[in-house]
Amino acid sequence: MSNLTFHWFLPTNGGDGRDVVGGGHGVAAEPAGRPASVPYLGQVARSAEQLGFEAALTPTGAWCEDAWLTTAMISSASERLKFLVAFRPGLVSPFLAAQMAGTFQNLTGGRLLLNVVVGGESHEQRMYGDFLDKDGRYARCGEFLHAVKALWSGEPVTFHGEHLALSDAVLAQIPDPLPEIYFGGSSPAALDVAAAYADVYLTWGEPPEAVRRKVDAVRRLAEEQGREIRFGIRLHAIARDTHEEAWAEADRLLTGISDEQIRRIQDGLRRSESEGQRRMLDLNRGSRQGLEIHPGLWAGIGLVRGGAGTALVGSHAEIADLIEEYTAAGISEFVLSGYPHLEEAYRVGEGVLPELARRGLWSHPAPVASPSRAAVPFGARADDRIPVVVS
Repeated sequence: MSNLTFHWFLPTNGGDGRDVVGGGHGVAAEPAGRPASVPYLGQVARSAEQLGFEAALTPTGAWCEDAWLTTAMISSASERLKFLVAFRPGLVSPFLAAQMAGTFQNLTGGRLLLNVVVGGESHEQRMYGDFLDKDGRYARCGEFLHAVKALWSGEPVTFHGEHLALSDAVLAQIPDPLPEIYFGGSSPAALDVAAAYADVYLTWGEPPEAVRRKVDAVRRLAEEQGREIRFGIRLHAIARDTHEEAWAEADRLLTGISDEQIRRIQDGLRRSESEGQRRMLDLNRGSRQGLEIHPGLWAGIGLVRGGAGTALVGSHAEIADLIEEYTAAGISEFVLSGYPHLEEAYRVGEGVLPELARRGLWSHPAPVASPSRAAVPFGARADDRIPVVVS
C-alpha cells in the first residue's frame, strides 16, 4: 500500500492564534496572538518533527517573514525536519539561488526542499521591482529552473534566454542531495512548467474529483516529456476526537470572522491573477452558507485567508477517510496546517497519522522504539502536552 508523506506549516504570515489569521496573497496579513518569533516557530518545528511530519512549508510574499532567513534561523531547533522553503524565481539571479540552496542543503545536512512560487499578484510583484506580466513570469520561471538545475551539475553553464542569462558560471556549493522542486499553479502556463521541472506538483484543496482531473492533466504533460512526478495537496485541518467536536470548532472559527473582514479581504483577493486563487474564491463564494463543499471538506478558511482556503474537518477516522479519497485521486503528499499551528499539529499527529498507520498508509519517518511514557490523552488540554512560547 502507499506510504504517504505529511508536511506541516510555519505560520510566518502575521503569526498564529486560535482564530483564522486573515490576509496573504497580496492582502496585508492580520496580526495574531502569537507573533512569528524564533522561539515559537522553533517550537512548532520541533513538535512537527517529533510527530512524524517530513517537512515544514514556509510561505513567501510581502505579507510574511522571509522564508530563507526564517528557516535558516530555526533549523537548529530540530534535527530531522526538512524545510519546504517557498521562493519566487527571478527576484534573485539563478546563480545566487543555486548557491543559497547549496549552502542551506550542505549546512543543514540535506534538509532543504524548494517550493517555487511564480506569484499571482502583479501589484505585489512590482513591490519587488518585478514588472513582468503573469505569462512572462512563467516563461522566466522555466528559464530559471533550467539554469539552476544546470548549475547543480557542477559543470560550466552559459545560457542566454529571453529573460535570463549566464556566462561561464561554475557553482562550487553543489547541494547534496539535490533539493526536490515543489511547484504549484493552475493556469496552462503553470502546468507546462510543472510538467517540465517539478518533482512534486502541488495543488490547493479542491474536492477530490477536481483534484483528480488536475493530476491527470499534469501527469499526461509530464509523460509527454518522458518524466514522472509526484503530487501533493495543501490543506488546513480541524481534527477532533468526534465529528461533533470538529464541526463545533469550524463553527467557532466562522463566528470569529466578521462580515467586514470577509468583504475587505475578498475584495483584495479578487485582484489576484492566480487561477488557483480564483478557484478558492469560487468554492466559498464570499458566503457563510454552503461551505461544506464535499463531505468533510470546508471552505470557510478561504473567506479571509488567501491561498489554501479549505480544511479537512472531522474525527480522526473521518479525516483519514478523506485523505484516502485524495490518495485515490493521485495525491501522495499532504501539506497541512491548523489554528493554532502548535496544538493542531498534535491533534493531527496524535490522532490522524496513527489512524493512517493502522491502515498501512503511513509510517513515522523516525519512530521511537520504546516511549518513555504514555501519550497524553486527547481529553487533556493542549497546554498539558507542551508549553506554549509566545515571546
